[in-house]
Amino acid sequence: MNHVFDTYAAYYDLLYKAKDYAAEAEYVECLIRKHAPKAKYILELGCGTGAHAEHFARMGYTVEGVDISESMLSCAKNRCTGLPDELVRRLNFEQGDVRTYRKNTPFDVVLSLFHVFSYQVSNQDLASTFETAAAHLSVGGLLIFDYWYGPAVLTQCPDVRIKRLEDKKIKVLRIAEPVMYLNENRVQVNYTVQVEKKTGGMLREIHESHDMRYLFLPEIENVARPWFKVNKHFAWMKKELPGSDDWAGVSILERLP
Repeated sequence: MNHVFDTYAAYYDLLYKAKDYAAEAEYVECLIRKHAPKAKYILELGCGTGAHAEHFARMGYTVEGVDISESMLSCAKNRCTGLPDELVRRLNFEQGDVRTYRKNTPFDVVLSLFHVFSYQVSNQDLASTFETAAAHLSVGGLLIFDYWYGPAVLTQCPDVRIKRLEDKKIKVLRIAEPVMYLNENRVQVNYTVQVEKKTGGMLREIHESHDMRYLFLPEIENVARPWFKVNKHFAWMKKELPGSDDWAGVSILERLP
């Protein structure tokens, strides 16, 4: 995965202001409490601007956030400004590639949210990301990650989507145009992002392509097998297996000896 988010990191939180980070963190925390009730230390692979990490810190966890994008990490570190000292002490953000990151620190849970695993479009990249998670977990530690769920992607098929947002300073128009590569289990999403300042009328246009891999449950189990066994699969934000209506799935894997 390259630095695809660098160019519009400054507008990222505006683009996803409707995303309920608090509810998502609460959902994941319920999974942690059920499957690893003694967990205290979280490694988040692909932490973005740190929105999930802040919620987990507020829940009492110590979170190490890792992201490849310097711009995203700058936003995450700025998020800490003004937070109470006890929260800041439980948050740390570092630059790193989820495929190769290593830190000589044990964690109870490795999290990877907002489809970071789906950005690992090659088999080697996907396996390397599982290996990164395994390298930071003791036997019995948990990996929890979400992803595009293959059966739903093939049933629904991605379409062109347009999003318009604004705050006090800017207006943002984002157009997402997907191209499917069926034999590669991936979708290339081509983004056009137009940013207009409300004063001065300056317009910036950004073009990016994001390659997204959709995953299948047997595929996850097979690729993860050297390091993990499957604990549970769920539809994202639900308590049952994903189906054709569930674009996102979430898997809970347990570190093997």
